Amino acid sequence: MTGLIIGIIMGSIILLFVIGAIIWYISTKNKIIKLEQDILQANSRIDVYLTKRFDDLNKMVDTIKGYTKHEIQTLTEIVKLRSNYHTDMSMKEKSQISNELSKATKNLSLEIENYPDLKADNLFINLQNEIKDIEDNLQAARSNYNSNVAKYNKTIKTFPNSLITSGKYHEKEYFLAEDTKREDVDIKF
Repeated sequence: MTGLIIGIIMGSIILLFVIGAIIWYISTKNKIIKLEQDILQANSRIDVYLTKRFDDLNKMVDTIKGYTKHEIQTLTEIVKLRSNYHTDMSMKEKSQISNELSKATKNLSLEIENYPDLKADNLFINLQNEIKDIEDNLQAARSNYNSNVAKYNKTIKTFPNSLITSGKYHEKEYFLAEDTKREDVDIKF
């Protein structure tokens, strides 16, 4: 009789352990799938803002062409960057194109300083404001993406989750900052 009771207790413990392991496995897999979806959503948001920025910069280029003909190199570079961008690129490639576009935009802003009439044009002012808003949204989207990547990478690497993820899931790439934005700022008075 006591052997039967011990057997039932041991069987119950083993059954609870197996049920607990199954529940843990399912919840961990669901968590990883949710994190992957969060990364895809954040990546999509970056694509939306990058595409919007490209489109608005192209509109700005068309507006600027009416005022100037000789800054064509910078304008052509912006259009070229737009044509090279594809949503199926790796995050590293997207970062690189975004960084190149930021440099071209900076050069464009410097050239625009030579045209006071252009700076006062309402269409141009609206485009500039819209691009600033897009840049702010893009920065937030990049931050959100990197936050989601950090959560995902930590989840797949930590024990005991690594028992499930080993070999099946790989670290995701971060959206990297431009080299120039990592440098110390030189302030002159």
